Amino acid sequence: MKSPAFNRIGIYLFVVVLATLSSVSVCAQTKRPTNPAAKSAAATAPSTNGKAIGSKNAPITIEVFEDFECPACRNFYETSLQQVINNYVDTGKVYLIHRDFPLEMHPYARQAARFANAAAGLGQFQAVEQALFDTQNQWSQNGNIDEAMAPSFSPAQLKKIHDYESLHINEINASIERDRTMGIQRNVNQTPTIYVTSHGKMEALPGGGVDYKLLQQYLDFLLRQ
Repeated sequence: MKSPAFNRIGIYLFVVVLATLSSVSVCAQTKRPTNPAAKSAAATAPSTNGKAIGSKNAPITIEVFEDFECPACRNFYETSLQQVINNYVDTGKVYLIHRDFPLEMHPYARQAARFANAAAGLGQFQAVEQALFDTQNQWSQNGNIDEAMAPSFSPAQLKKIHDYESLHINEINASIERDRTMGIQRNVNQTPTIYVTSHGKMEALPGGGVDYKLLQQYLDFLLRQ
């Protein structure tokens, strides 16, 4: 009879292999040298500053390092993450944390991250995250986020977000940099990069996103432990 530990490793590797094969694209930057202290350095997470949803007491925590201008991030959000939110976050099974990791290759990624962080400070992160990904093809052409957001947010709402951004710009920039620093410590070199923590153990999933059906199998397996 195989031990529980053996079964866990076997199933996890099975999911990883299939997930790797299912990844269609990634947004990548130059790889950094491997940091042997990456896992231990990431043990203490910085404040999420409103960029997390769900219960902190959920048995599973998922962290997603994202770039709002990254097409692969949009694809993962639309095809997998929204279903995770509906089926696992909203039911108290997963605590979902967004980590900002704007890539230099995307000229408007940091601007979008600042906008999303300002919205987070007003308790509107989830709505703005969805709107940014839904309209990515539009605002990524010229950086005009307000024009892209207009169908979803009133001029007064947009002004409130921009006013908050102006007032708290130092805190917002610091929040983005904390996330980026954490990503660098974990050797994140592409987006999206996903970390799943369960029973005190953190695992990195393949970069570029994971098909929802495979992610569902993995999460259900962890919940049975």
